[in-house]
Amino acid sequence: MPVRPRSAEEIELMRHAGRILAECHEEVRGFIRPGVTTLELDKVAREFIERNGCTPSFLGYEGFPASICVSVNEEVVHGIPSEKRILKEGDIVSIDAGTIYKGYNSDAARTWPVGEISAEKKKLIDDTKAAFFEGIKMAVAGNHLYDISAAIEKYAKDRGYGIVKELTGHGIGQDMHEDPMIPNYKPIGTGLLLRAGMTFAIEPMLTLGTARIRWTDDWTVVSADKSPAAHYENTILITDGEPEILSFIGGCL
Repeated sequence: MPVRPRSAEEIELMRHAGRILAECHEEVRGFIRPGVTTLELDKVAREFIERNGCTPSFLGYEGFPASICVSVNEEVVHGIPSEKRILKEGDIVSIDAGTIYKGYNSDAARTWPVGEISAEKKKLIDDTKAAFFEGIKMAVAGNHLYDISAAIEKYAKDRGYGIVKELTGHGIGQDMHEDPMIPNYKPIGTGLLLRAGMTFAIEPMLTLGTARIRWTDDWTVVSADKSPAAHYENTILITDGEPEILSFIGGCL
């Protein structure tokens, strides 16, 4: 299906979904500490999303059993919240969540420390976030989609990180996952021409070791060498100027 710019009305609905999602991430962040279970974090997120008039887009998505993904240490994405998974001092935890407001989606992820963490893990978290911001410097009308991918790849490779290739960003709108896929590395070709009004979810996923991954169950993706992984994602809007981050409290780049 061709990628089309969103109408002003659609953008406003996505902007509202994104604001609630950004606030949800901050709410969950306040509960991240040693001794908390990942299921408790899921409960906090679901209650916040529903209390603010949105629907958790992950709940039941292709059978996913929770409202958010909670991925710890070597888990890259799609960790299933569990009462048996207890956060420990020195862990890092990635929270991936989505909201639906009046039929329109927002999608965002953050990685946070649990108590005091190593300098190496902190740098991984900071650089994964920075890779996102390097990428969206290229998210300008008139550029091409893979300009974003190339900028993310260069930033990550220059710092020696493993770049997960099997999992990508994506278009987003009335469905959480829409065309096109947006790799975190530069594929062959240029990708589509960016136009104001297009909406995408950009999401670097980096590891301290190998780029290779494996599945430990039907959902949870881990680094093949069990090295720590981080994930940072926002829903963005292409404009006639700087991109607008729809799932970030503060707005534009």
